Amino acid sequence: SEVSVSWRPSAEFAGNVYRGEGILPASPQDVWECIKPVAGGPRTKWDQNVKDFEVVEAVSDTVSVCRTTTPSAFMRIISPREFVDVVLVKQYEDGTMLSAASNAEHPLCPPQPNFVRGFNYPCGCFCIPLPGEPDRTQLLSFFQTDLGGYLPQAVVDSFFPASIAGFYSNLTKAVKALKA
Repeated sequence: SEVSVSWRPSAEFAGNVYRGEGILPASPQDVWECIKPVAGGPRTKWDQNVKDFEVVEAVSDTVSVCRTTTPSAFMRIISPREFVDVVLVKQYEDGTMLSAASNAEHPLCPPQPNFVRGFNYPCGCFCIPLPGEPDRTQLLSFFQTDLGGYLPQAVVDSFFPASIAGFYSNLTKAVKALKA
C-alpha cells in the first residue's frame, strides 16, 4: 500500500504536525486490533518505534493515562524516549475507530532514568471503513511530537517522515500476519 506523508508547522509547539494517510489491505477491526492502545497488545511487536506500552491509570472505559517507551533510533542519534499521555478511544456510528492522545503528567509516572521525556501534542489515528470494501481501511494519522532533549530540528525533520512511512509499512505486514 502507498502512504502519503505531509507536514506543516505546529500551532502547539516549535516543531511540525505530521499527517500520514494510507489504505491498508485489511478490515478496520483488524487494523484496530494492531494499533489499539492496550497493554500487552501487538503494537510492541510490529511497531519499531514502540518498545513498551503500559496503562498507568484507567480513568474510564474510553480514557486512560498511558506510558510509552521507544528504543533508540536514527542510528542511535535519538536516545530512548518515554511519553506519558492521556488517551481517548472512540468508535463512531459509521464504524470509524479513533485513538487520540495528548501529553499528561501523572504522579505514578515520574521521569525515568535512561529515558528522555518527550511530549505528544494532540495526535491520533483514525481507522476509517471504506464503503463497499470491507477488507480495506483508510488509516489517517496525525503526529506532533516534541522528542525532548537537545536534538537539532534538522534531525527531527529527517526522522519523522521516514518513521511514519515505516509505521504504515510495518502495520501492513502486521495486519497481513494477523489474517494469515
